[in-house]
Amino acid sequence: MSMLTPPGMGGEYRITGDKYPRMRRTGGRRRLVLAIIASAAAVGLIGWGTLQLIHVFSGGDKASATGPVTPDCADEPDKPAAEDKTKAGTKAAAKPLPKPGQITVNVFNATPRGGLAKKTADELKKRGFAIGEVGNATKQFDKKVKGTGILLGAKAAAGTALPVLGTQLVGAEHRTDTREGDEVDLILGTRFKDLAKKEDADKALAELTKPEPAPKPSSGAKNC
Repeated sequence: MSMLTPPGMGGEYRITGDKYPRMRRTGGRRRLVLAIIASAAAVGLIGWGTLQLIHVFSGGDKASATGPVTPDCADEPDKPAAEDKTKAGTKAAAKPLPKPGQITVNVFNATPRGGLAKKTADELKKRGFAIGEVGNATKQFDKKVKGTGILLGAKAAAGTALPVLGTQLVGAEHRTDTREGDEVDLILGTRFKDLAKKEDADKALAELTKPEPAPKPSSGAKNC
């Protein structure tokens, strides 16, 4: 073995000239790869963090930076206020209900029972109604009214006189015709037995004529 042969080579290599075999550590390459990977990851994290800071300070994501954004509903119409105005206008335009003494009622009997029209007319008179004609129903209605009765008047009476008279007879049918006068007809049907009890009729009349509460003005606040 030559004196220039490095120890541990077992004489396998021979040194010739001025070049020697290079001895490398086996773990050096692995550490180098790991270092490169770690450096790349660090650079990526720094870049991502920089982008997030730019995005936040530029106001690009208000929802994530400052919390949920409340929608702007300043341009939306105030619907409750509009509805209140509509109701108020309808109430103001509604015709006031007449009192019983302002309603003239013609009572006609469309049943086979005699004297029913007069008896009913007398009771209505006691309750404050003005009585017009009393007698048997015309051929158009005679024995053809199957319910308790029909309340018949001009179109203008549909929301005034007929509802007031209707408080005296439960279940009566309301109709209108082409007449021009203010008188209304009460045509008694085959199921008619008697007028509503006076206390019940008075209660129904009070509920009918009770003014509706004025609509509350809208505060203008919107819950968006």
